[in-house]
Amino acid sequence: MSGGVDSATAAARAVDAGHEVTGVHLALSANPQSYRTGARGCCTIEDARDARRAADVIGIPFYVWDMAERFARDVVDDFVAEYAAGRTPNPCLRCNEKIKFEAVLDRAVALGFDAVCTGHYARVSDSGALQRAADPGKDQSYVLAVLTRDQISHALFPLGDTPKSEVREEARSRGLLVADKPDSHDVCFIADGDTRGFLSRKLGSAPGKIIAQDGEVLGSHEGAHGFTIGQRKGLHLDRPSPDGRPRYVLSIEPVSNTVTVGPAAALGVREITAIRPVWTGIEPPATPIECQVQLRAHGEVHPCTAAVADGNLEIRLAGEARGVAAGQAAVLYDGATVLGSATISATR
Repeated sequence: MSGGVDSATAAARAVDAGHEVTGVHLALSANPQSYRTGARGCCTIEDARDARRAADVIGIPFYVWDMAERFARDVVDDFVAEYAAGRTPNPCLRCNEKIKFEAVLDRAVALGFDAVCTGHYARVSDSGALQRAADPGKDQSYVLAVLTRDQISHALFPLGDTPKSEVREEARSRGLLVADKPDSHDVCFIADGDTRGFLSRKLGSAPGKIIAQDGEVLGSHEGAHGFTIGQRKGLHLDRPSPDGRPRYVLSIEPVSNTVTVGPAAALGVREITAIRPVWTGIEPPATPIECQVQLRAHGEVHPCTAAVADGNLEIRLAGEARGVAAGQAAVLYDGATVLGSATISATR
């Protein structure tokens, strides 16, 4: 129970369904004041209090589990290391994988519980496949697609069939004070929302060059970790492009500490290599399959052909995608059903 409306309503529905439910809030910081302040739906001291009050209203036992050390290692340190390597990670995806459905599920099963129930917007089919939520605007199957089949078999997502507006109305009718609490959108461990500043404090200053595709030096920066593929703002270049159009980050080279920029058209990608595939909806395909791929959370879905080669996932898009960043997840779908996912390592 994060302290938000979704997990509180999910817990109440689990009770209504006849399950024996225990509420658990995760303490993710050894120093909570270093994380976001204010009640935002995840990770703050206020959120822990909101979660406890919700558990009292629902009438279930409530505990706080200290996951701070594991969260720092598997989510925060991973986030910093990925940016240092020139990649763009998704910390929410990593938190679902390493914390909520690995560390928490392992402890829960060891204590005799059958499943972890969360307020994520996703569904599980009768056959055990992960599927998109009924509310497309809230669907979170993308950040859950890294889960294994076994983890999904021990997961409950009671809100997957309900629009968010109805969840809030239900929470009000249940007397849950979090019914109108704002959703959480920011990275919980970056209190001020300044990702570049956070990474600079962790990694320090590392001056380098910003260059054009032909190698011309256009400017300088204080650390390549402050950039992401497709970024337009914050380049601080004095000279406009020859055609007067905006420049975008095309590539990040952490070894030479060089950031290459160019026109939007140069961001186009047709082929993607992704590593460490996890197959949840099908067995690893022996031959190429026609499906769809989503390349960022709440991003566009692209028709594609996907195949396994040397243990990696090779994806060929039917059209062109822009701003595809290494470190993000490539999630394969067959309609609403998640087939599998992998981490993007290279694009062409």
